[in-house]
Amino acid sequence: MKFLSTLLAAATLLPCTAPAKTIQELALRFNTPAAVWEETLPLGNGRIGMMPDGGIDKELIVLNDITMWSGSVDPEALNPEALTYLPEIRKLLLTGKNEEAQRMMYNHFRCGGLGSAFGKAKDAPYGCFQMLGNMQISYSYPQTEDVRNYVRRLSLNDAVASTTFTKGETTYTREYIASHANDVLGIHIAANKKGSVSFEVSLSRPERATVSVKENTLIMEGQLNDGYNTGKGVRYLTKVKIVNKGGELTAGDNTLAITHADEAVIIVSTSTDMIDKNYRSTIDSLLEQAKNISFEKMKQAHVASYRKKFDRVELRLGEQDNATPTNERLTGFQTDDDPAFAALYFQYGRYLMICGTHENSLPLNLQGLWANQVQTPWNGDYHLNINVQMNYWPVEVCNLSELHKSLIDFTQSMVPSGEATAQTFYGAGGWLAHMMSNPWKFTAPGEHASWGATMTGGAWLCEHLWEHYAFTQDEEYLRAVYPAFAGAAQFFLCSMIVEPKNGWLVTAPSSSPENAFYMPGSNNPVDVCMGPTMDIQIVKELFTNVLSAAEILGIEDKTTANIREALPKLPPMQVSPKGYLQEWLEDYQEVDPKHRHVSHLYGLYPSNQISPNTTPELAAAARETLERRGDAGTGWSRAWKINFWARLHDGNRAYKLLKSLLEPTSGNEVQMNHGAGTYPNLFCAHPPFQIDGNLGGTAGIAEMLIQSQDGYIQLLPALPDKWSAGSFKGLRVRGGGEVDATWSNNRLSSATIKAITGNTFSVKVPDYVTAVKHNGNELTIKDGYVSVVLKEEQEAKLKFIQ
Repeated sequence: MKFLSTLLAAATLLPCTAPAKTIQELALRFNTPAAVWEETLPLGNGRIGMMPDGGIDKELIVLNDITMWSGSVDPEALNPEALTYLPEIRKLLLTGKNEEAQRMMYNHFRCGGLGSAFGKAKDAPYGCFQMLGNMQISYSYPQTEDVRNYVRRLSLNDAVASTTFTKGETTYTREYIASHANDVLGIHIAANKKGSVSFEVSLSRPERATVSVKENTLIMEGQLNDGYNTGKGVRYLTKVKIVNKGGELTAGDNTLAITHADEAVIIVSTSTDMIDKNYRSTIDSLLEQAKNISFEKMKQAHVASYRKKFDRVELRLGEQDNATPTNERLTGFQTDDDPAFAALYFQYGRYLMICGTHENSLPLNLQGLWANQVQTPWNGDYHLNINVQMNYWPVEVCNLSELHKSLIDFTQSMVPSGEATAQTFYGAGGWLAHMMSNPWKFTAPGEHASWGATMTGGAWLCEHLWEHYAFTQDEEYLRAVYPAFAGAAQFFLCSMIVEPKNGWLVTAPSSSPENAFYMPGSNNPVDVCMGPTMDIQIVKELFTNVLSAAEILGIEDKTTANIREALPKLPPMQVSPKGYLQEWLEDYQEVDPKHRHVSHLYGLYPSNQISPNTTPELAAAARETLERRGDAGTGWSRAWKINFWARLHDGNRAYKLLKSLLEPTSGNEVQMNHGAGTYPNLFCAHPPFQIDGNLGGTAGIAEMLIQSQDGYIQLLPALPDKWSAGSFKGLRVRGGGEVDATWSNNRLSSATIKAITGNTFSVKVPDYVTAVKHNGNELTIKDGYVSVVLKEEQEAKLKFIQ
């Protein structure tokens, strides 16, 4: 992204300093134990996690490991007969016989084998993300009185959960951490009267688990199904030790028990052999280290490590209400418009990002790191037609750039599989991925063309390769990922065909994700098509980014030459006579005009091909498209629409969608048309739980506050009326900058731009601003912008005069 370097103004530049400021307390709070999993509190360190329910007599803690995947590489996925039928499928599409083409794809142009087993692949080669297991803790109390003063809490500031209550005159306290420093799970159980702590711990799993006790260590181990019922599946091992102060530790056949202790710490060390082939020694080493330090020191190290990321960003929209239970605040938000609750939700998304993945981990899947089943919905996999990408929308703008690495590394690791898929299915060079993947790098079409034919999943992932560069300006990184960029572009250069009506280059066969249309004169739903609008937007963006990267890196070759030749031949975005943006090459009638996917607005967000500033006619068509689609939909769909409306600079409509996303809900059955919203623990409901809605919602709030996709910084581009005063700190912009801002009466008052890397930063001046000053010096406003040139680690403080 090139910033407007011609709009320069003199400014006094200051070295970056962090002003002293009181950190706002951010917490989820409940006054009762969790009745269902969607009320429990998620903890994680990017690799392992847990969700305690805070039960008084019996507590259930669901344990997770992001590498708990069944399945294995599936050689049957490469279906050699598909290529034989490809010419006939394309011929049918070119002659308008989509229904016939679709029938042929159903029968022949699909992955071989079982594919994703229609989302039930726990025992298929495709595999499934699974829970690690359950830890049950049964407590005994010397008191017989009822419980009072119960509070269950999750501190977002510290990533520490707690449960406290009083029985008689004794107050019991539990603290839970997924240590970011020691890489273990820790639970501290204490009371304010000596000898009051007694409990028994056990481990279990619905299947494929052996539980034992050896040398006062509780052990659970097993092996997941590789899809062939062989001994090659992922192996896991979990070890639990208890360090007690006072009292007695007793080991049973498959339990550990503590009686009459003053306090005790449960330490859980767990891993699999997916990434760490020395996982057994790693588990023992981590366990040994953790049991030899106090819980307080472990917690301090954990908090310090976690806060290095979390404290980078602040958002203040009012005073936090830390007394009212979160479930009540969630319900109340529908009527009381509490701005601080929106800020809490924003930071909760950042919390889930930090706790759900780390730089050397697997990417966040459909459920992030957390699951309570062995057969998670849709296999808990990586859906590439929006969901895994939405998971990573907040990372750059919300100052967690290094967490992008897990997705970037995963994208690059898919290339060899994607090359085999390109050759097998299309006879083409380069690489691609379709609509779903897993840790085994599945890139073939899905088992049913109605949703599995989408062919731009890998190309969409390449948008993330570029965005990381756009925000960091790291040329060494860009050179490292360029081959993946170029390979993705090479596939489309090899595989696109010319449609006869206009001579445009189009993808074929493909689909607009999960949405169907009617051919003229037919009532049969059809998904298969050529050149859906989203495909063309993604391909155009990919080609453009490859050319930009090549220019930066000084590369000029056959690929770049072919891209320059192909770009003008791509179809333009088309506006229907009815005013909306067409989803397909032809203005087909949708089967479901209210469909959850709004794929043809990819060009509005996350791409920047549609803008009120640069393409007002297309922006108007996008607005009409959103009006037709409506504000309902699944949880993640509502989150996407927040970002759409923010890009259209309609803050009040974006806020309306945020309220829709935060609509209280319950129930965990799969639903497509109702039940969406937010669970009591603020997990997003598709339903069931999908983490993409949380992270898309956080990205949407950031998009309401700051945008930089058009080559300049725009502050408060979609500020709703309800957020009349506030401030943010630490949001990132393209070009390598970090921005703080304050506002009152819905108008920007000040901003600070900090250079993470040297660059020229241009800022759009709001219409109500008459002057922009720095240290009393007025900056030149040219064509509605001011600009400053900053060296690395410099900052400029701006005041906006009305």
